[in-house]
Amino acid sequence: MSESNVKFTEAEALDFHSRGRPGKIEIIASKPMATQRDLSLAYSPGVAVPVEAIAADPTTAYDYTAKGNLVAVITNGTAILGMGNLGALAAKPVMEGKAVLFKRFADVDSIDIELATEDVNRFIDAVELMEPTFGGINLEDIKAPECFIIEQALRERMNIPVFHDDQHGTAIITAAGLINACHLTNRALKDIKMVVNGAGAAAIACTELIKAMGVSGDHVIMCDRKGVIHKGRDDLDQWKSAHAVDTDRRTLKEALSGADVFLGLSAAGALKPDMVIDMAPSPIIFAMANPDPEITPPEAKAARPDAIVATGRSDYPNQVNNVLGFPFIFRGALDVRATGINEEMKIAAAHALAALAREPVPEEVAAAYGGASYTFGPDYIIPAPFDPRLIEIVPCAVAQAAMDSGVAQKPISDMRAYRQQLRARLNPTASVLSLAYEAARTNPKRVLFAEGEEPNVLRAAIAFKQGGYGTPVLVAREEVYDQLAELGVDDPRSYEVLNSRNSPLVGRAVDYIYAKHQRHGMLRREIERMVNQDRNTFAAAMLALGEGDAMITGTTRPFSQSLRQVRTVIDDENGAAPFGINIVATRHQTVLIADTAVTERPTAEQLAAIAIRAAAFGRRMGQEPRIAFVSYTTFGNPPGRHIEELRDAVKLLDSLQTDFEYEGEMGPDVALNYDMQRKYYPFTRLTGPANILILPGLQSANISAKLIRALGCENVLGPYLLGMALPIQIAPMTASSSDLVTLAVLASGGADAIHKPPARGSRAAA
Repeated sequence: MSESNVKFTEAEALDFHSRGRPGKIEIIASKPMATQRDLSLAYSPGVAVPVEAIAADPTTAYDYTAKGNLVAVITNGTAILGMGNLGALAAKPVMEGKAVLFKRFADVDSIDIELATEDVNRFIDAVELMEPTFGGINLEDIKAPECFIIEQALRERMNIPVFHDDQHGTAIITAAGLINACHLTNRALKDIKMVVNGAGAAAIACTELIKAMGVSGDHVIMCDRKGVIHKGRDDLDQWKSAHAVDTDRRTLKEALSGADVFLGLSAAGALKPDMVIDMAPSPIIFAMANPDPEITPPEAKAARPDAIVATGRSDYPNQVNNVLGFPFIFRGALDVRATGINEEMKIAAAHALAALAREPVPEEVAAAYGGASYTFGPDYIIPAPFDPRLIEIVPCAVAQAAMDSGVAQKPISDMRAYRQQLRARLNPTASVLSLAYEAARTNPKRVLFAEGEEPNVLRAAIAFKQGGYGTPVLVAREEVYDQLAELGVDDPRSYEVLNSRNSPLVGRAVDYIYAKHQRHGMLRREIERMVNQDRNTFAAAMLALGEGDAMITGTTRPFSQSLRQVRTVIDDENGAAPFGINIVATRHQTVLIADTAVTERPTAEQLAAIAIRAAAFGRRMGQEPRIAFVSYTTFGNPPGRHIEELRDAVKLLDSLQTDFEYEGEMGPDVALNYDMQRKYYPFTRLTGPANILILPGLQSANISAKLIRALGCENVLGPYLLGMALPIQIAPMTASSSDLVTLAVLASGGADAIHKPPARGSRAAA
């Protein structure tokens, strides 16, 4: 249950899904497949050994195959994302997306399966036959009432978890929010009076779970399109009739009089302000119609300022987002080999989510979602979707409930160790980048796109604006408006353009640069020519003068040339040379590489300074820094030249009060292999594999980062430029529009930490 306020063009969405390898998932071997011996072990004849072991003991399939971490996302496409019955094939992009979310949030491998049948029995039979393949089944986008029949039958027939997320995911997140809303308003679940508007799959699942948690059935009134579902009606199916009550109330308005809670899974605008006024003091409102709620939070608050309001929207507080539930619920269920997902496990998940929202919010999450206001209270009753603690809190609760209720086939004996394993599954950089995007939406900035006429840059600027991350300012000629129209922008003139040939700001730019360089041999006419003809110089001057909060460039010229141009205008931070750092995010870890952009042969002092600032950046990326100074030799073996700077950098750090781990000189194979460190170099000061590599020179660092990308690691970000007095990012010439958006988001995120000139006023005056 989620609706994003992120905007994009149809062309961008189609490009995203078709670019490179079509779709969003691929199969990657988890074992080496390089040699004939590898292939013999993976397939014939070596594969016969685990085959015989599984035949003798079926439970060993979890030991020798991927079954224990594999979930099928299955649909027939009869209820796709609120768009209706568009068929099984049309549902495939959604199911692939669900598979991606499983992997991204809980490291659960997932395969999408679309079944071309609306026959309930054929669907059930098809899924049942797949039990040997999967550790769990996630049903998705199946219309009611068929979804009830399908799930119940499969739960009875299969000995693995079967979970219809449209029903139970929404129910669990809603229940968590209700627990906290009642906590804030001093209500007990057993006493509240609730009205449920809507009688579809999600509404019925929410009602059943809430009743299971202690809400009295006599205190719940459900409404459908015809009004109150009461025992006098003769048009009810078995699922609606289970929630029929004895009452003389017949309309939603009548039902809501004096009610404590409104739970809506119906239609936009169904809840009117006058109905909210009639509710009990401090009313609790879950308006979850998709994409537009039954009532917006501002409307509800205008009618009742004491109301607590939740929706399915990310642009309002208290988002009921299923991604808070299903990945982590399956994670816990898979890890104990649960035979099913029962009510106890759902309730445990709801209580875990509720408890997490009451905990202090981590600094990085608070910053991304609005700062200090994100503490437990009326506008924060549900955890933020990118809270990194979810991966350990919810699966532990689900696993424990599975063990306590007797459905766990592989109980966990050491929950503390299990929590550590869960934390290790989450790539911290992925979480931090997600938070950076959320922070940009919460606190959007003006970003100068210096190469504003380049098609790739324009696509990035469009995505940046439509994503809600900030305001792109295009340094370009006015003809760029025609290019924007060609790229599908409906209102090209809404984009701000700065043209160095005719902008009234040119004079101020020249004055600013001339004041910096008039005593260093630069003539005013030379600076005028630079400002008029070079967009990097002009854009950097605009940044210095406060016409933007951050700047991005680099796609039309080498990095070094762009850096020279912007350094003519923008100073280095604290007089120290800037440097570049690349983020290499693999499936299981993230490694930072520096300096990949600036200094060809750094001195020991420069290497130590890079290490200190790289450690701070690593912490911003969610890492606990473990720095290795990398060389072709490890502690002098083999002996060689040009390692003195690395050794002296380590000695310099030894003399300082640092708060991070560092070691070197060492080969990259040793730095990234902690077992090898302990075996051959037990004196190492690192407590795990290095996650920040400081290389001895620009050539080795830059070649390494580019080589990794060229060999197929798509998640190589950067170089991210550190050490400029103002936030500037220089993209590589090969950067995609997606890379540019990420750099723009990271650049705008750095703007808050840097002192800026006085607020803009020149534009209005001009």
